[in-house]
Formats: sequence, structure tokens, C-alpha cells
Amino acid sequence: MAPDYLNQGLDLPGGDELTAALEAFQPRGSVLEFACGPGLWTGQLLRHADDVTAVDASLEMLAIAEARVGRERVRFIQADLFTWRPDRRYDVVFIGFWLSHVPAERFESFWSMVADCLQPHGRVFFADDAYRTPDELVEGPSSSTIRRQAADGTAYRLVKVPHQPGGLERRLRELGWDIEVSATAGPFYWGAGSRA
Repeated sequence: MAPDYLNQGLDLPGGDELTAALEAFQPRGSVLEFACGPGLWTGQLLRHADDVTAVDASLEMLAIAEARVGRERVRFIQADLFTWRPDRRYDVVFIGFWLSHVPAERFESFWSMVADCLQPHGRVFFADDAYRTPDELVEGPSSSTIRRQAADGTAYRLVKVPHQPGGLERRLRELGWDIEVSATAGPFYWGAGSRA
């Protein structure tokens, strides 16, 4: 399944807005990257960060990321983000295209873990999309479970919560975060901020 993620890029409308937003955010200091996947964002994070800790559940993804960006100033950790706990605190937590895969019932505990990862004045940046094709909506448009098909024809189900910027921003505010969420010209959204 890892090769399928390599074919996904930001070449849809609004993709350049995400990279520009991250560049303006300037993730400085020690950065924790959740679900680093094949390392597409890791290199951009390294342009500003002193160091990056990149966490992913897949050894295959971590190997691809390491081959892409190397190990200089990067620590790779294989872990399930729903059970992993940090061994230190970070200046920035970066969440690239993972937030939509957090099930609704784990949303609050996930953000509690994000808070545990941050220094007292730490910041958060995330980028994601709410895009789901009609073919993927096997349980209907209100469901957060979709069905995707890999290039080899293998079908699998996954969580893909279609967050909308306004609703997501309100939900985060209820959990004690001051994060502004913005939509792009395409299917993407991004958020940046910190604890309230």
C-alpha cells in the first residue's frame, strides 16, 4: 500500500497554498511529525526545524522517508499514534494528512496527546482534505468509513472524516485550542495555532 501513497501529491488546486502556509508558519525548533508517511513533508520541515522526530506505524513508509531525507537531524520512530506517548516535548507538532483518519470517538484523546507532546508555548500545524469520491462512500455520505482500492485491485476500508474548516475550528476551541482553520481553493484545508 505504501507505493499508492507515493503517487498522491499536492498537484490538485490549493496544494501550493498548503506549502506556502507551512512556509509562512516556519516550524522552528524541535518538530514532531505525526504519520510522516513517505517523508513528503519531512524535507520542508527540515528547512526551518533544528530537528524532526518522524513517527509512522509503517516500517515500509519509514524506510521510504529515510531514503528520501536521510537521518541527519531526523529521528524515525515506528509507532501506533493511538497508543504512542512522547519521550520528550516539542516546539511544533505537524500533522500532515492524518487528522481526517482520526475516528470521531478518538478525536478528544488524540488532541490531549498532541497537548502532551508540546512545550508550554508549542505550536501546531496541520494540513488535510475532506475529499471523498462517490465510489468510496460505501456506507453513505454521512459515514466516516470509506472504501479505497489500491493499484493492485485490493480493496480496504479506512476512516476518512470529512472535516469542514469552521466546524473543525469550533471543535478545537471547545477542547482548549486556539487554531485558525483555513480552506484552500481546492479540496484541502490547513490549521495553525496553539493551546488557548
